[in-house]
Amino acid sequence: MNLRSLRARRSGVLLFSLCAFGLMTSASMPADSKFAVEPVVEKKLKELPSGPLYWRLENFPTLAQAQSAAGPTSLAAEVAGKVWLFTLGPKDGSTPGGAKVVEIGPLPPISASEYLLRVNRAGGAPGAKTPIHTHPGPEAFYVLAGKLGQRTPHGVTYAEVGTAMTGHGPNTPMEVFSAGT
Repeated sequence: MNLRSLRARRSGVLLFSLCAFGLMTSASMPADSKFAVEPVVEKKLKELPSGPLYWRLENFPTLAQAQSAAGPTSLAAEVAGKVWLFTLGPKDGSTPGGAKVVEIGPLPPISASEYLLRVNRAGGAPGAKTPIHTHPGPEAFYVLAGKLGQRTPHGVTYAEVGTAMTGHGPNTPMEVFSAGT
């Protein structure tokens, strides 16, 4: 199998959360059969904005521009050849200079003494999956390539390339997998 056909069959996702956010990618992930999850960027906060929260994903021309535009609940990173600004905040927000890609939410509510905003990139060959695990905060996904699946006690949900999925509340057991063909 050549590298090009392998890339076409792999899936990739961005995982976001008050604990982790994820971006599913393909080309930058290992070519073995495991579902790999790699941290991209994170930030600790003492408090969150009030009201229902959404992840807003925007693209910028350069990382310096995204970092300059970042607010207190924003994370800037370069993933899969694009510059991203991930912002946790109210619905329908916007950042000057950014091109909105998607808004994900509302996220399940959470209350804690400290919060960790994290963006992960993840992916794997079709059938690759994570061990069953939990997060202390809600998780959300944006699929860049392939198809993502999430199995929880609530059932199985899927997200296709270019779509987002809001995960369940804190401490929900889950298994995330590459559902591509």
